[in-house]
Amino acid sequence: QHYYITNNLRMLELFSIFTKGGIVLFCFQGACTQLISSTHAVNESIKNILIQGSPSNQHNHKNLTIQLKLDNEFELVFAVVVQKMLQLSYLDKLIDSIHLEFRDKYKNELRDGTLWLNGCNFDSDFSGILSKIEGEHRVEKSAPRAMKQFTQSKKFEKTATANKAMFEQDKSVASTAARLATAVMGTASSEPPAEKPKTDVEIARENMKKKKAAKKGKKKPEEPAAPPVKVPKKGKKGKEARSWDMGGKSTEGIDFSSEPQNGIQSANLKDESHLKGTMSGDLNGVGDDWSESEDEEDEEVVDNSVSNGTSGKSSGMFSFLKNINFSTQQTVTSESLEPVLEKLKEHLTSKNVAAEISIQLCDTLESSLVGKSYSTFTGLTSTAKQALSDALTKILSPKHRVNVLRDVMEAKSKGRPYVITFCGVNGVGKSTNLAKVCFWLLDNGYRVLVVGGDTFRAGAVEQLRTHVVRLANLYSEDQVQLYERGYGKDPAGLAFEAIKYANERRYDVVLVDTAGRMQDNEPLMRALSKLVALNTPDLTLFVGEALVGNEAVDQLVKFNQSLIDHSSTALAGTKSVIDGILLTKFDCIDDKVGAAISMTYITGQPIIFVGTGQQYPDLKSLNVKSVVSALLR
Repeated sequence: QHYYITNNLRMLELFSIFTKGGIVLFCFQGACTQLISSTHAVNESIKNILIQGSPSNQHNHKNLTIQLKLDNEFELVFAVVVQKMLQLSYLDKLIDSIHLEFRDKYKNELRDGTLWLNGCNFDSDFSGILSKIEGEHRVEKSAPRAMKQFTQSKKFEKTATANKAMFEQDKSVASTAARLATAVMGTASSEPPAEKPKTDVEIARENMKKKKAAKKGKKKPEEPAAPPVKVPKKGKKGKEARSWDMGGKSTEGIDFSSEPQNGIQSANLKDESHLKGTMSGDLNGVGDDWSESEDEEDEEVVDNSVSNGTSGKSSGMFSFLKNINFSTQQTVTSESLEPVLEKLKEHLTSKNVAAEISIQLCDTLESSLVGKSYSTFTGLTSTAKQALSDALTKILSPKHRVNVLRDVMEAKSKGRPYVITFCGVNGVGKSTNLAKVCFWLLDNGYRVLVVGGDTFRAGAVEQLRTHVVRLANLYSEDQVQLYERGYGKDPAGLAFEAIKYANERRYDVVLVDTAGRMQDNEPLMRALSKLVALNTPDLTLFVGEALVGNEAVDQLVKFNQSLIDHSSTALAGTKSVIDGILLTKFDCIDDKVGAAISMTYITGQPIIFVGTGQQYPDLKSLNVKSVVSALLR
């Protein structure tokens, strides 16, 4: 037994299980003749596969072959090193079996984080699995292979002979079925088969042929045609160009042939000095100007209808409560609240709230009301409204708060720039809202470097250059600058060079723009993961539309999961994830604010910025109280 395992281990140079942070949990050394080379090979594979995002999990280093398997749930890496000349076909099976056995044995310790403290004893398990797989491989290799017939091969299935044989078989089956049907029904007859009726197309063709034959028989000799008589034409008035109202005939306003200054016509730059100084300090909350008078009016209408004994119609969300009769000192039960909760779910759905959140809100409201007594209808209304408001406020309040200005000051005190990366799907407004964030930072006195990381979309760099020139005209060229290298470059490398450039030139903030990509496009998501893992930005913002409703939730969840699966910072042992949300086009949804609630609830990430228009000052923060008030209307 010992000799057999030793021979197996000589085929494996190294098998190791370690965390992405670099803690070795288990290591089996085989031949031990190339231990240093094996460790170098593993390090090189980690660099190529984990850090640089190589799509292949197998890597060759000199005369060694390294194969890695990642466990993203527990942050584990399984590595096996063998001689390159040994073509072991059971490596995949071995590494999968070890992976499953190790997870099943130590899953509780891995969840608690105590495995790297207490250690593990996996030697006997590893030896048993290796012996079993090697034995199965030896039996399979020594067993004589049975010769396959040509009719059993895939080539036979693709040939014309196979197709013809299948056709003949189907034909014989059909003819047999027809004979059986004829025998059973007793319709066999010696009469000749009836003539097949002609289709409409065949009848039309025959009629056309008959008509052509008739015309050929009646054709007369052609007579010479008389010369045409020329009639003098009257002179027509030429077509005049249409003259548009307020159009004018001058082309000065649309002539861009002259040399631009800094890539943009200086004459086209509007005077935007009135915008300067409008966004100093923290951002205003979205909905600060919303009035709660509508809610107060709704409650007054309900109260008046109850006090007057009328059934007047009210427009508030709790207007349906008036249909339920609550007498004095009556206890609220689940049965009495059931119709209320059903209508509440419909109301939340109409506000673009996800179904899961609607159910939780209704459960919270039910648990807070069942078993209580109310002397008047007004008491139930106010209490139910307050309970729902508290539940919504709890959902919208994020687990952690991000203060960008504070974090920028902290990074500046350490002598490095604060890096923000913008990502999202196509057409959500990443570049436009990046310019708004840049304007806000400039208005607070910080120097900003904008990075044109969208090296794919035509016009992306020019769009950023337009914003940078406008902002430089408003402030100064020393405060804001565009770092770009055109199109077709690697965005990860471009961002790395830009951060280095910003560090040398003492810029306070670096804003990295990225190309739009769909959440299901794995190659593009790997490229984004590479950019985030290589440059480790301080803040990774997901830019999503408030218009799309619950689709934004699917986008955000898949973006976040892709970053977790495809990238990892090996030095710190932490995953790259979405840190915050920038919600755009919030001014187009009126009071349908359910997307904000859904995104915050499902992902647990805070909404840091809210875009409310097309101008630079149209950037706000999320006011939880105002959003809850809009939802309760």
